[in-house]
Amino acid sequence: MTVAILVVVVVLVLAIATIGIYNGLVKRRNAYRNAFAQIDVQLTRRHDLIPNLVEIARGYLQHERQTLEAVVAARGGAVRARAAARGNPGEPGAMRRLAGAEQTLTRSLGRMFALAESYPDLKGDRTMMQLSEELTSTENRVAFARQGYNDSVMAYNTKREVFPGNLIASVSGFAPAALLEIESPEQREAPRISF
Repeated sequence: MTVAILVVVVVLVLAIATIGIYNGLVKRRNAYRNAFAQIDVQLTRRHDLIPNLVEIARGYLQHERQTLEAVVAARGGAVRARAAARGNPGEPGAMRRLAGAEQTLTRSLGRMFALAESYPDLKGDRTMMQLSEELTSTENRVAFARQGYNDSVMAYNTKREVFPGNLIASVSGFAPAALLEIESPEQREAPRISF
């Protein structure tokens, strides 16, 4: 009789522990997905500011059409990559494509702002200054959101890799999540905007 009670108690403890670990994995996965949603909000804001910047710059940079077109094309690529990543946050390929697209966008914006330095009227345009300020603020928000996302991914991946969570994660299909990493040092900083 006591052996049967002991077996039942052990089974109950194991079941409760398994449920706890499973629920912990779900919570961590939901946390990194929510953290990605915060990145998505800030990237949307960034992407929405860019057409306004390009429109203002277009009037002044009429001879620099190629630079403006590069910014527009890079923005389009970043919007598509963000949409793909939103569909599956944490998926390694989607995170790499998003990081690459954002890196391309940052480089093209940097070229546009460097070029704008040669146009005093554009540098003095009040709307351009306000949009540039907003973009800088948004870049900082993106960096903070990316840090929060990466912290959440690290906590999730750690939970799914440590024993006994790794057993439950492998059986339950909890795939590893990818960080949103910046591959080049120049993307680690917001585009330099000085008007």
